[in-house]
Amino acid sequence: MSLRYLIEHVSRYRYASLASACAMSLRLRPLEDCRQRVLAFAIETEPPSSLECTRDGFGNAHHLLALHREHDALTITARSTVELQPANPRPTGLAPDTWDTVRSWTDRFDLWEFTHPSALARPTAALDAFVGELALAPLGDPLSSVTALSDTLHAAFTYAPGATTAESPIEHILASRRGVCQDYAHVMIAIARSWAIPARYVSGYLHVTGDDHAHVPGNAMHAWVECLLPGLGWVGFDPTNLGLPDRHIRVAVGRDYRDVSPTRGVRQGGDEEELSVHVSVRSDGVPAG
Repeated sequence: MSLRYLIEHVSRYRYASLASACAMSLRLRPLEDCRQRVLAFAIETEPPSSLECTRDGFGNAHHLLALHREHDALTITARSTVELQPANPRPTGLAPDTWDTVRSWTDRFDLWEFTHPSALARPTAALDAFVGELALAPLGDPLSSVTALSDTLHAAFTYAPGATTAESPIEHILASRRGVCQDYAHVMIAIARSWAIPARYVSGYLHVTGDDHAHVPGNAMHAWVECLLPGLGWVGFDPTNLGLPDRHIRVAVGRDYRDVSPTRGVRQGGDEEELSVHVSVRSDGVPAG
């Protein structure tokens, strides 16, 4: 049975002085696919602003916010109601010859962005050393390989909010072994791509209950990884919260965090900026179908 989730995402900006105008890019509307349906979505801002919705090159809903009046604070509130279908069971492995299929995708134009390095998920000397230290290498088939990779990263890193920023290079978590979901995802993507497996970054929400032992709290956005696998399509892996039930609500996909940042923009004036974010994800407790 599918379940319905109610999501509220509030971003509050405060400035040290008056800003005269701002323009922002928002990626806050959940995606729609065979598992996920958006029943309602709305964005409100205070002060009121103009909003225009487009689609970016990855298929994400992309809202453009424009505010042309003096303000020393801006609150953006996105509310979503999403119906989520249960995930299909996945096999424990694939046939060994599926490696040939995966490797044939390396130069496909439509997969280029997900098979080659990006700004925050790229090969480095530190990554090579990390891979050598943990003896990370492809296994007998692509699915077993990325499953083992996710498990290994979960064990290798310590979840530590504040140890990095959303756009920290992977060298930071590789040096300290401390970071957050964005870091886990970027390292996994970089390694999977080095094995020729198409991998992309996913931003979204995780419904956390009192019985979960989740690293990511229910009052924040989350990030995980999807890998393209023969016969299965894009398959999700969450190295941060290994073993959690599948209650992930997808918002946007891209090469790395820079493609899916929930709020990003520029302003005139305002001086120093302070941002606070609060996310609420709750189930209405009633099956949706």
